[in-house]
Amino acid sequence: MSFPGYAANGWSALQKLLRKTGLWEVAERLVVYAKGSSHGGGFTRATAIAYHLLAMKTSTAHDQRIAKMSFASVYPMYLAKVKKKGRTRDELHQAIKWLTGFDSETLQELIDEKATFETFFAKARLNPNARFITGVICGYRVEDIENPLTQQVRYLDKLVDELAKGRKMEKILRS
Repeated sequence: MSFPGYAANGWSALQKLLRKTGLWEVAERLVVYAKGSSHGGGFTRATAIAYHLLAMKTSTAHDQRIAKMSFASVYPMYLAKVKKKGRTRDELHQAIKWLTGFDSETLQELIDEKATFETFFAKARLNPNARFITGVICGYRVEDIENPLTQQVRYLDKLVDELAKGRKMEKILRS
């Protein structure tokens, strides 16, 4: 499936995002509808709808999946990501402590008990400056996420991403 008039690279990026977010089948149905539509607009209308689908907020199922995900299952990936880029475990813990208030011992306890993100952030004292964490992570603009727990998890993802990209700790910690 392709839309005439779209640059190949722009379309392939949209196509990948649609597949990643599970909206590919919906977009295909929209194109089939647009081709057979007597209302006119055809591909333009289908394209606009596909873009609106991509701009949708996170779904309830997505939010629940994140809430039930174990922090212990994600932590090794965070650690591997920052180490691969030359950062340290202590720097990762410093960023997590800034966001949540957890020291290394509490963090290890939460990992050992396989706490879900829901439990993890319920026990956290979120830094009031966390609201200054902005940008796009996992295809979502962090400041626009409506579900508070999903937003908190994405704050953490964003801090890890910034750490891995070599950003200065003072900037990461919004100080």
